Amino acid sequence: MSEVKKIISRNKRAYHEYLILNKIEAGLALEGSEVKSLREGSCSLGEGYVRIIDTEAYLVNVLIPVFDKSSAFAPDPRRKRKLLLNRKEIFRLKAKIEQEGLTAIPLMIYFNPKNLVKVEIGIARGKKLYDKREAIKKADVERDIRRKKWD
Repeated sequence: MSEVKKIISRNKRAYHEYLILNKIEAGLALEGSEVKSLREGSCSLGEGYVRIIDTEAYLVNVLIPVFDKSSAFAPDPRRKRKLLLNRKEIFRLKAKIEQEGLTAIPLMIYFNPKNLVKVEIGIARGKKLYDKREAIKKADVERDIRRKKWD
């Protein structure tokens, strides 16, 4: 049986700016009407990152806009949201971030087959300018090869 993910938002810029070394799936603690807002497909991961405070991991600076039809209570659209990871995963993530100088960024938010909101976190290293140029050149070559294949 294949896993079907309903993707809400992808961070395409992350693959250009960072070299993704590892991926982790985490749950996301949401409040009020945030899930309804995500079901509408509105979310922005562009400036988001993961911060570890004490023994808890948080998703910071991710925009989940206020649901239009919600009541008076509406959480802050850019508030920090707790990531649902077990303690071992948090300590492993913290060690990689602190010791190896890596960063953790959200790559994708989606609904899993059980309709739970999940976040795919990438443990990444920032690319240098020449790495970005090399990646662009490689993508151009692959695109040209695919075009010639169909001609």
